[in-house]
Amino acid sequence: MEKDGGREVKYRGVRKRPWGKYAAEIRDSARNGARVWLGTFNTAEEAARAYDRAAYAMRGQYAILNFPHEYNLPVGGASAYTSGASSSSHEGGRGSGERRHVLELECLDDKLLEDLLDFGEKNKK
Repeated sequence: MEKDGGREVKYRGVRKRPWGKYAAEIRDSARNGARVWLGTFNTAEEAARAYDRAAYAMRGQYAILNFPHEYNLPVGGASAYTSGASSSSHEGGRGSGERRHVLELECLDDKLLEDLLDFGEKNKK
């Protein structure tokens, strides 16, 4: 991805192709997490903005964005908690006025995931 002070900047939903272009895709929770192809772009920022447009279209103000300041979001909204690794957000309930909490995690270690699942089982007993 693009260099920022000697360090590569990573964007949500963006991958660098071996030939130097950037691919953007998003997971569609309405279709069991199926990948939705957004296109190939010359820069990481273009790909990240394509992801942001798709995320905002799917999730509205609760979308986790690469560039949240470019959208008219309420102060303290879900995008205020974005990060490169893991983050959480809220998704509005449909029609009932209730809120459903959604937690999105990126796990880089299977052992950590197993420990978390075991911890949850121990607490149920």
